[in-house]
Parts: sequence; structure tokens; C-alpha cells
Amino acid sequence: MKNGHDFASMTWLNEPQSWETANDKLTMAVTPRSDYWRISHYGFTKDDGPFLYAPVGGEFETKLKITGDYTARYDQAGLMIRIDHEHWLKAGIEYVDGKYNISTVVTHHTSDWSVITLDHPSESIWIKAVRCRDAVELFYSFDDKEYIMMRICWMQEDCPVMVGPYAACPGGDGFDARFEHFCIKPIPKKDKEQE
Repeated sequence: MKNGHDFASMTWLNEPQSWETANDKLTMAVTPRSDYWRISHYGFTKDDGPFLYAPVGGEFETKLKITGDYTARYDQAGLMIRIDHEHWLKAGIEYVDGKYNISTVVTHHTSDWSVITLDHPSESIWIKAVRCRDAVELFYSFDDKEYIMMRICWMQEDCPVMVGPYAACPGGDGFDARFEHFCIKPIPKKDKEQE
């Protein structure tokens, strides 16, 4: 599998009404009133945000640059890793009450939510995920050089997943999100054997 990934060759789940790809960039008009959440705390289930994915098996590292014109509460954009509608994670930026948050939701039948509130707005962020054995390590960066760990979570081992950019707009009328430099690279077996 090549390191860079061509957005045009990927598949939509919940395709937005308007989107385009050009020069290693995906731009989408995020669907209004869309979200990904299952049951916990709020008592509802939503699974209808736009998500462009590539199927991936085995252990891998993936990363993505994310930029959004966030305006409404809970506007969000990021990276999703998904087995099915009951087993997935999303990580990226979420705009809540005028603040930018590094946000992660992990779902195994029911969803949880963790946030890191940024002390200043950031035009773009990078999200990196490393899937190894039965876990996914999640990191964020402002420059694609220094990465900070945000979470480690469980994900079923030896199970193919869908990986790619997602966005959602639970409470607003939609916004524009942009994704760049998406890549997926497998973790070679020889690296694992040296651990």
C-alpha cells in the first residue's frame, strides 16, 4: 500500500451534497444536523455524518491534516476508524461554546467522549493514529513534526477497518471542511518482531 492515499479512489458513507478533490485535498460542505454518537448520556443514536474511507487490514499508521470553518456548537472534523455502526472512533477538532477542542469519541456499542481544550484557535491540526494489536494510539500536532498523545483505546484485533476523513454538524446548518495529506502505511512485521 502506498503511503499517500488518493481521495478520488475512496468510498463515501453518507456522501455530502457538495464535495470535491484536487491536488491531494478534499473539500466538503458538511451535512447539516449530522453526527456520530451512540446512546450514552444523550440517549440518541446518530450515524449520518459524511465519511470518506479506504478499507485497511492489519496494523498501520495513518495521519491527516484537518481545517474547518467552524461556526456552530459541536461542528467537528477529523479522522475516523470504523469497523461497523457500533464499533468506531473519531478524533479531531470539535468547536464547543466558542472554544476549539481536540476531541475523541470511542464507541463500542455506546459512545464516550474526551476533550482537550486549546488555549487559542488553530487554523489546522494533524491527527495521527497507530493501530497495533488490540489498540489504537491517537496523537495530535500543529505542525506535523511534534505529536502529542491524546489517547490509547481498545479496538478489536485482526479485524478489517475503514479509515479516512469525517465531519459532522450536529446543531448547525453546515460548514466547509478541508482535508489534506492523508496517508496510510502498514507497520512492517519486522518492526513488531523487534519489540
